[in-house]
Amino acid sequence: MSPTLRSAAGSDVGRRRSMNQDSAATTPRLLVVADGMGGHAHGEVASSVAVAALLDLDAQLRGTDLSGVDLPSALGEGIADAAARLTQLSEQNPELQGTGTTVVAFLVHGTRIGVAHIGDSRAYLLRAGELVRLTRDHTLVQSLIDEGRISPEEAASHPRRSWLIRTLQESTPAEPDLFPLDGLVGDRYLICSDGVTAVLDDAGIRDVLSTVAEPADAVEQLITLANEGGGPDNITCIVADLVGQAPEPDEVQVVVGAAERSEF
Repeated sequence: MSPTLRSAAGSDVGRRRSMNQDSAATTPRLLVVADGMGGHAHGEVASSVAVAALLDLDAQLRGTDLSGVDLPSALGEGIADAAARLTQLSEQNPELQGTGTTVVAFLVHGTRIGVAHIGDSRAYLLRAGELVRLTRDHTLVQSLIDEGRISPEEAASHPRRSWLIRTLQESTPAEPDLFPLDGLVGDRYLICSDGVTAVLDDAGIRDVLSTVAEPADAVEQLITLANEGGGPDNITCIVADLVGQAPEPDEVQVVVGAAERSEF
């Protein structure tokens, strides 16, 4: 039987926000987390639109032989569709101008994985006890680190550490990082918004992923620890195991922040 994902998702508003602008979804083929841009108009709309576009992509691929599909490119098309939807919505409703979101998404076929990433939400891999960060933040401070102008330790307390330099935004061409990943049965993946990583360092994340067996329990523990650390932002995460036995074929989990604005 072809390997597939066994996953769980969860989201929490955190301790300092009045609204949850994050969205997430999982299927046996797709993982996606989107973090609506804090301080921008209707960030929860942007995140839910991004997730909806990728779920539509997943639905189109359901029952299709993905062996010949370029998985990163397919995700790129889904994100381009999300950007077009946001642009159309902003043209119809001026209140949505400036709407944007981060996105991290996996599209999986057996052990082949396509990854798409834009913004500062992150993806991690736990393999044989070693934690590897798979994505690079599209932030000002990450650029400063890459240029050797500040250290990672200085970045942790930098006053502009949350400044994004690339996002999925209306009226702007999407420029996600797209790349393939070779999976192994036994891999564990974490996709999360920065409500997790603003509080937990890599060692803390590794501890949870390596000691908590069930994906749903690991999600709950990550959210609890992020809140105990101050909960400075919305907290959303997906923990997924690459397993040899398929879950139920129609198993879909969707977590959408601020559902009261779903009319947009």
